[in-house]
Amino acid sequence: MIDAAGLRVMKAIADEGSFTAAAAALGYTQPAISQMVRRLEQRTGTVLVERVGRNVRLTEAGEVLARHATPVLAAIDAAEEEVAAIAGLRSGRVRLMAFPSASATLVPRALSLVKRRFPDVSITLTEAEPPESLAALKAGECDLAVAFAYEGTDVGRGEEDLDQFVITPLLDDEVRLAVPEGHDVAGQEHVDLADLAAEPWIAGCPRCRGHLLQLTHDAGFRPDVAYETEDYVAVMGLVAEGLGVALIPDLILRTVHHGDVVALPITPASRRSIMAVTTSDLQRVPAVRATLDALIESAATQSTAPTVRAPDPAFSI
Repeated sequence: MIDAAGLRVMKAIADEGSFTAAAAALGYTQPAISQMVRRLEQRTGTVLVERVGRNVRLTEAGEVLARHATPVLAAIDAAEEEVAAIAGLRSGRVRLMAFPSASATLVPRALSLVKRRFPDVSITLTEAEPPESLAALKAGECDLAVAFAYEGTDVGRGEEDLDQFVITPLLDDEVRLAVPEGHDVAGQEHVDLADLAAEPWIAGCPRCRGHLLQLTHDAGFRPDVAYETEDYVAVMGLVAEGLGVALIPDLILRTVHHGDVVALPITPASRRSIMAVTTSDLQRVPAVRATLDALIESAATQSTAPTVRAPDPAFSI
């Protein structure tokens, strides 16, 4: 019923004492001021301005509107400035979720890029595996998720409707076999998983365990999963002590190293796709877009294979 333009007019009339002076103060014509007052009186259902000779004065209702105009217009101006700051990346907040190995590799570089370019943009980071991060995105609890999917599966694992999301590929991450130094296969260039059917295995997150079971099923055996942990530092320690073998993606091998573990390509090769997920509306938010661009740039620096310990050429089986 009452709009900001009408409030500005009422305040100008109260300050200036006439339609003509109010029009000059606001940059309007005098007929435009008169028309806006008539429209506001129609909307409120009462007289707002009383004409006294060549001047005007506000009625009691008009004075109420003029009195409330100052704080209301100040709040509107503040809101406009805040929105302009967000649109201009002088402000803004992004709630980011990422799975652990991404939060140790891709994400720090991306956060650094955003901080350097847009120091007033705030990004919060929460670790979550897919599909939990996608459920949070759907529920409005995060703005951008870094997720992954193994070959033959989708990022939602059938639990989420992917049509509502915008998915941006970041990189493909090769999965390798981690074995202790001195293992029978440690000197091979590639390893067939069928050769490890009798080995104890170490499994990771639920999605990673599912991937292990699928690969070993295709290789003709069911693995003996002796240990389960989502901590890849622990996985490498268990492998190094000869307690089992494990599948470890390259992204993890970039940050988790162990001098007594050899990482080898497997046959057939296996990869997982790493991607950023958001919604079409959130993608248009400048701070979210800037974070997404930074993730893409960070992923480009991860495109080469990690440095892993190669088998000793003199090693004999």
